[in-house]
Amino acid sequence: MSNSEFVPQATADGSFTFFSQQFNEAFHSHFGAKQESFFKFVVPTQLEIAAHKPILRLLDICYGLGYNTAAALETIWRINPHCYIELIGLELNPSVPQAAIEHKLFDNWNYEDIDILTKLAFEQQVQTERLKAKLLIGDARNSIIKVHQSGFQADAIFLDPFSPPHCPQLWTVEFIQQVVLCLHIDGLLATYSCAAAVRTAILTAGLQIGSTPPVGRRSPGTVAAHPQSSFHTHSALPPLSLAEMEHLLTRAAIPYRDPLLNDEAPAIVQRRQQEQQASSLEPTSRWRKRCIDSLTQ
Repeated sequence: MSNSEFVPQATADGSFTFFSQQFNEAFHSHFGAKQESFFKFVVPTQLEIAAHKPILRLLDICYGLGYNTAAALETIWRINPHCYIELIGLELNPSVPQAAIEHKLFDNWNYEDIDILTKLAFEQQVQTERLKAKLLIGDARNSIIKVHQSGFQADAIFLDPFSPPHCPQLWTVEFIQQVVLCLHIDGLLATYSCAAAVRTAILTAGLQIGSTPPVGRRSPGTVAAHPQSSFHTHSALPPLSLAEMEHLLTRAAIPYRDPLLNDEAPAIVQRRQQEQQASSLEPTSRWRKRCIDSLTQ
């Protein structure tokens, strides 16, 4: 896929995103690409607090245009210019970050470290006096195993694939289990998704979850931590609402599965649908109607 196929689309906060023909979905919501990076990923992983550490390790899953990494670097170095950052990004298509640079999408960010993002996009690695970064190109299901084998333990993980219906292979129990192996005991994982299937997969992988505030849309995101984490406090993991907890008891909460981490998306979707059809859990439609009824009473 050539870079010319990525055409900048304006979002409501003045930043731009792309549309993926491969996944039939925009990389960000139309409410605001830049604000998503800060409020869905940087804020929930508490990087403003973590920035006071001398060394921070970040894992950016589905690097895309590079916005989440850009927001993280900007936030950390604004607070602690001397923080040494180790970053690993996972990306399927190198044309995406390259197109973001070529279309000058960071111009309206007032961004100081565009040279870092440029080198990462085109050379897949950067080494400076305060940064060691690399971009692993290919299927994230293969890349995440390499990250784990390297012993990398992230203080913050950004889980940012396309939505579960369009990219189920990166929301499965098995993939998220591999992701969790790369999360430091005191680290935090954040994702924009509040899908019950996603939250169940995260819980099954051994983390505890909280709900992050909605950004530009009604649905919240999710933040997760190891149960034994010292970060596991009320402030780190805002509790789920009663409706959200009940959602986890419906058929929507049946997670995607990919036992060998190599199935095509249709097979993963079909496997889940078959499990849902055989399930005795409450139909999600009934839960949704109950939520609507409670709001109108």
